[in-house]
Amino acid sequence: MDHTHAADLGRVLWLLESVRRAAADALDGLDARPVVPPPPAQPPRPEPPLPEHGAGAEAALAAFRTRWEPRLSASAGPRYLGFVTGGATPAALAGDWLTAVHDQNSNSALDGGGQDLERETARWLREMFGLGPAHSGTFVSGATMSNTTGLAIAREWLGERLGVSPAEDGAAALGSVRVLSGAPHSSIAKALSVLGLGRSALVPVPTLPGREAVDPAALDRALADTPGPAVVVANAGTVNTVDFDDLRSVAALKERHDFWLHTDAAFGAFAALSPHHAHLVDGLDASDSVCVDLHKWLNVPYDSAVQFTRRPDLQTRVFRNAAAYLGPLGADPDLVHLTPENSHRLRALAAWFTLRAYGRAGHREIVERDVACARALGAALERDPAFRLLAPVRLNVVLFTLTGEPDPDRLTARLTALREAAAAEVFTTPTVHAGTPALRAAFSNWRTTQADVHRAAEALRGAAAQTAVKGTA
Repeated sequence: MDHTHAADLGRVLWLLESVRRAAADALDGLDARPVVPPPPAQPPRPEPPLPEHGAGAEAALAAFRTRWEPRLSASAGPRYLGFVTGGATPAALAGDWLTAVHDQNSNSALDGGGQDLERETARWLREMFGLGPAHSGTFVSGATMSNTTGLAIAREWLGERLGVSPAEDGAAALGSVRVLSGAPHSSIAKALSVLGLGRSALVPVPTLPGREAVDPAALDRALADTPGPAVVVANAGTVNTVDFDDLRSVAALKERHDFWLHTDAAFGAFAALSPHHAHLVDGLDASDSVCVDLHKWLNVPYDSAVQFTRRPDLQTRVFRNAAAYLGPLGADPDLVHLTPENSHRLRALAAWFTLRAYGRAGHREIVERDVACARALGAALERDPAFRLLAPVRLNVVLFTLTGEPDPDRLTARLTALREAAAAEVFTTPTVHAGTPALRAAFSNWRTTQADVHRAAEALRGAAAQTAVKGTA
């Protein structure tokens, strides 16, 4: 054994205690550190070469804390409001640490504890989101992979309808494919590219006036335009305005049209936890496949999502893996037969921990507090003449822009300057809505409180005043 391996093995408990102290320092400092650190004042030093002989874990930890930790964002903290990013609850953090400790590849019944834990966790999540027992769930790395997996199953369903198998014969066996959606997430087009269906298969369907929700009548007409099986991607929480398609009305169109219904509920599915907002996901159970991202509102560490489907038989037809060292499909297929991954870390453990620790009520409180915080920030910005909301705060995202700047390029530049000026206190992400450059503040962190809303609003006001002065200088 290499002497550095042997030395670290001999003091592994001490090393873990050192990491614990480093982690505690990082968590204790979240409230005070810049949400997004400014770029280094000096050009970074040249990257060091890979060492021929290592100095051990203690030296690596010291080098990380000196060279890289100061440059990391406070994305685990309460004012990181970009990308619909959650943090990690204490229980989820504990589960994630133990995930690495036990280092399971939870894909095989030959070593079955991990996949049994995943199935239990997926069942808890299915119940939490109001899905029935006809849906089965599998963990994947994020919403993009969840959408890709769901659409891969939809692709096989199209083949079933047409008497071919894309999994065996290739996507070309399907001929022309239509995937209809009102305001799809960018990962849908990416998934269609990966699956060989092509980005051009995505057919935009008109949305309701002033909304990002699909117009059910327009969808009805679009489905009637070309007979034959199709795929519909419904949205339960759009990125910009958190708009929800009327899932019951969309599903009802199956009485007249033949289509697979995939619902992208990456973070919108969590509305099911709140009695005030559960109506937004009425009809989710009618979906043939569902995407839910867990490193958003469940507040488990990256990377984690779940994919549900009513057709696990088609799922295994797509993803089955034949090798002598892998288990057979059987009535309850090993996880290796359900996703693109052969290597599948036990990411379900962090979700299991947080669900077991806090239950439905604990996660409902996070959702409702984040919604209240989003509404409070929206109200604060509405009172400030420097800002204009571009959509009502329907759930947990505030979409806003600056007033008094009709030129899109100048507005984009001003928003960039504002975002950078406020970045030490609050992180928001740029977007464009209905042709207007804008910023998004997305609330999904379990730590966020009204005090953080006040700090964020003050930082945005100050940055708007600062950049306005510079813009007129």
